[in-house]
Amino acid sequence: MRQLFDRDTWNEIFQSIRKNKLRTFLTMLGVFIGIYIYIGLSGASKGLDNGFEREFESIARNSMFIFSSSTSKPYAGFKTGRQIQLKLSDVDVLRQQVPEIMAIAPRNVKGIFGSEPGVVKRGVKSGNYSVFGDFPEFTKIATKKIYDGGRFINDADIAKERKVCVIGERTQKELFDQDEEPIGSYIAIEDVSFQVVGVHKFAGGGPFDNDSDIFIPFTTFKKLYNTGDNVSWFTIAAYDDADVIQAEKDIKATLRRIHKVDPTDEKAIGGFNLGEVFKKIFGFSNGLTFLSLIVGIATILAGVIGIGNILLISVKERTKELGVRRALGATPSEVRNQIIIEALVLTLLAGVIGIICGAATLSALGAAFGNGDFPYANPTVPIPYVLMSLFLMVTLGILIGLIPAQRAVSIRPIDALREE
Repeated sequence: MRQLFDRDTWNEIFQSIRKNKLRTFLTMLGVFIGIYIYIGLSGASKGLDNGFEREFESIARNSMFIFSSSTSKPYAGFKTGRQIQLKLSDVDVLRQQVPEIMAIAPRNVKGIFGSEPGVVKRGVKSGNYSVFGDFPEFTKIATKKIYDGGRFINDADIAKERKVCVIGERTQKELFDQDEEPIGSYIAIEDVSFQVVGVHKFAGGGPFDNDSDIFIPFTTFKKLYNTGDNVSWFTIAAYDDADVIQAEKDIKATLRRIHKVDPTDEKAIGGFNLGEVFKKIFGFSNGLTFLSLIVGIATILAGVIGIGNILLISVKERTKELGVRRALGATPSEVRNQIIIEALVLTLLAGVIGIICGAATLSALGAAFGNGDFPYANPTVPIPYVLMSLFLMVTLGILIGLIPAQRAVSIRPIDALREE
């Protein structure tokens, strides 16, 4: 330990590095590339994770959207091409027969799937907007960010069929003046007066939503558009520990039984499984992290082996010098420690530079893509991972340094002094 803080030790190390600058640089390059690749790939995979979490932060990961279409096979006396209509009563059956369901929200809409948008007016201003009929349960699956002072649809709105609505931030800008307070004001949807109880800030919530959507109680929507108990689609979230792929299969199978559809008819009941997409995304990200670990360790190991080879050559070139030191009283442990410290310095120096360059690259990537449409944000590597890589480099540096160090110790002083 005392030798580590000895000035002469460090003078010899830096003198050795200066003598063979190109060889030392090429040797350190292997370790540098290894840690740079590891930091870069690990940070990139983390950036993808963060980006997708940001894009879908408002919706449950184990969520899916189930909708109906027409049959592609005849069944139970029905012909091919029968249009399947989801019903409000399906909800209770699904809850009973599919225990993986955490929350289920029937939804109706006017303005997508080929239907004309709702006509909305306020004074002399008017526009066409998508109008959704929703239950409060929907917010358990897709969180709606409501501006201060407002709220979303609640149970009382459903029970009393209230004419209340939640408008989008773009709808507010188009129908209200800049200094007007929308909460408590009224707008006309299909010439029926609705009180605004909230303004939502768009943050996702499904493949059908945007920043101009208007939400009204499901029961009010039913009366406004005379839809009865029909449902456009179900937004469903499974429990976190549930198999979301199997849950989707069970839900579709249950709906086929309810609506007398051939069990093998895959087209009659469709769906979009966001949970499955999440699993694939994070599976790819985890694979990228694992790949970065394997490639990084392999490259670091190759670089450290290169440092060991350089030090073996260095020991060979310094045979006479080492012999003189031994003849003047240097102990084997002092010679051994000198070589090990030299290996450790080269390894750590290359590794630290690699970490700094990797972090700079990740910072540049974050600045370039962090605020764009591409799902990429805050690409960082956890501190424990960085410390682990440094520990690995120190360990490998010491181990690989033992080889040339043992070679230096094995040199007999009398033989070294004869070396030409």
